[in-house]
Amino acid sequence: MNRVIISALFITAGIAIISCRKQKIPDMGMEKNINYPAAFVVNGEDGTLSVIKLADNTVTETIELMGSNNAMAMWPHHIYKHEAIDMTHLAIAAPGMDLSEGHAGATPGMAGRVIIVDAMTGMMEKEFEVPTMNHNAVYSPDGKEIWTSQMVMNGKVLVYDAATYTLKTTINVGMEPAEVTFSADGSKAYVANGGDDNVSIINPSTKAVITTIPVGDNPVAAWIGKDGKMYVDNEDGQTVSVISVANDNVVQTIDLGFMPGSVAHNALRSELWVTDPENGKVHYYNWNAGTNSWVHGGAFNAANGAHAIAFTNDGDLAYVTNQGAASVSVIRVASHSKLKDIPVGKKPNGILINY
Repeated sequence: MNRVIISALFITAGIAIISCRKQKIPDMGMEKNINYPAAFVVNGEDGTLSVIKLADNTVTETIELMGSNNAMAMWPHHIYKHEAIDMTHLAIAAPGMDLSEGHAGATPGMAGRVIIVDAMTGMMEKEFEVPTMNHNAVYSPDGKEIWTSQMVMNGKVLVYDAATYTLKTTINVGMEPAEVTFSADGSKAYVANGGDDNVSIINPSTKAVITTIPVGDNPVAAWIGKDGKMYVDNEDGQTVSVISVANDNVVQTIDLGFMPGSVAHNALRSELWVTDPENGKVHYYNWNAGTNSWVHGGAFNAANGAHAIAFTNDGDLAYVTNQGAASVSVIRVASHSKLKDIPVGKKPNGILINY
């Protein structure tokens, strides 16, 4: 997709940050009891979360992402959980426009939102507005901060205190930054700058940009590897750039032959999975120790608009969101075979598994 400034389709309602103290915002639904391992699926068009119980792969809850003014979250996108303290809080970004057809710039003045949800009760803990549309909101490795991008030409990352939700720091990065992620060891933060075709690498402690490295055409995210690598999906370049966390350089460029949706590293099987949204497939790559590189191993069907991937802790199953099919595919990892499709909301994208 050409990187142009897209006219705003939707404008999110302004939500003022009215207090520095953590407040629980009234939710329109009843409090849930999600006391079981579950996959949380962000349904972009519906503004909801589908909760899939892993024990029987059924949708047990649908949580409406409603604000204090009863306004639905406009196009919520990706989801991350609080890793450091209580493991129960989920952070969701709502950029206010549909990103399912590609990732590009935002119209100036188009606000985004950050939504915090309790994973056990399904209740909204906090929501606040950010100046322009944001691609994701993610907790820092120590759980004390929330980082979120600002997808404009003069790109920034905003760092908020996770307890008070006050803005602590603004970090200048490249043009049209999308996903913000952290390496598996928490030593570095990565920001994919779609407009500049590069990735900013940041020290999470000092908030200083360590370096900026070129990658492929229109990078969207540096996805986390458990092998000391980060995997950057370059949409327009149809490649994956493999970055060494230790050395801050690209060690391999994987030519895909299709536009990637996202990348997921399966450390237990030494496989790299890349979704192929236009063909409704997932491609997997095997690690070749002889050449120190990833090689294509095969592909299997998910469904139309295959996008995000989440693996269970034991590595037996994977869950793939399908934006075009309004479903989640359950995949048997060992055989690369689909077990079933679970209907969810419209245009599901982000997914995570919480135990």
